Amino acid sequence: MPARTVAEDADLEAFLSHLTHERRMSPHTLTNYRRDLQGIRSWFETEGGDHWGQLGEHQIRRYVAWRHRRGASGKTLQRELSSLRGLFNYLIREGRIQNNPAVGIRAPKSPRKLPATLDADQLSALLDHPDDDPLMLRDSAMIELFYSSGLRLAELVSVNTGDIDMADGTLEVIGKGAKTRRVPVGSKARDAVTRWLRVRANFAGGEEPALFVSQRGNRIHPRTVQERLRHWAQEQGANRNVHPHLLRHSFATHLLESSGDLRAVQELLGHSDISTTQIYTHLDFQHLAQVYDKAHPRAKKKR
Repeated sequence: MPARTVAEDADLEAFLSHLTHERRMSPHTLTNYRRDLQGIRSWFETEGGDHWGQLGEHQIRRYVAWRHRRGASGKTLQRELSSLRGLFNYLIREGRIQNNPAVGIRAPKSPRKLPATLDADQLSALLDHPDDDPLMLRDSAMIELFYSSGLRLAELVSVNTGDIDMADGTLEVIGKGAKTRRVPVGSKARDAVTRWLRVRANFAGGEEPALFVSQRGNRIHPRTVQERLRHWAQEQGANRNVHPHLLRHSFATHLLESSGDLRAVQELLGHSDISTTQIYTHLDFQHLAQVYDKAHPRAKKKR
């Protein structure tokens, strides 16, 4: 491998170290950055380039077109361009390059896929099943907290025993980009957490701070949470897969339908850009359109 490419590997590793220690990004996000940037670099090397400073706007546009022809979605390309812009901004900060050639480049648009949700009745049927089994008490508390507070999977896993203020019903979480936000915790979720805390000591030792633990007593793994939610849905006879983001989507949709306050939903979800939250306005409009079709005299179908 040419010496200059090895140097570029060092630049990439320095950037990833910056994301880890300064930006405090999650291992999953770091994996995406590494994969995206290694893929771009590999393509550029086949084009005869050997360091990031040679990668200009024209080459980046050619890369995007090449990836799009090979079936990459607009969302994937948007993420790859974001990774590339982040790397260039870091190299500018370090004095390695002068400008960011990826700033003005946008990915092709993809059809917007609306997230799946559960309605309030479906969620009540899923949750209103009292059970004295300790693991089911834990699962119930996790699901209630997901839906009550709109948490991401990583946020729920990171909650510690003292993080929920039971008196005022709030929880402080650290979201993407190490951003802290305070979210409400409803009475149903607080009751479910209280029931779980009564039996948590059967699994966790006094030194373990995590609110939700595995059968071994350690902080529960995200994959275990996903598996337990699927197991819970099967136990309750649900006819669909239940996963953390389904509960987060349901939380956002129900709040928006009831309040119409997009900014408040943005804050509660921890979205840095309101355009991310706006997808829920499409879901809300679908609901309104159905009401219109059923209720408006000039929209009703003739019987």
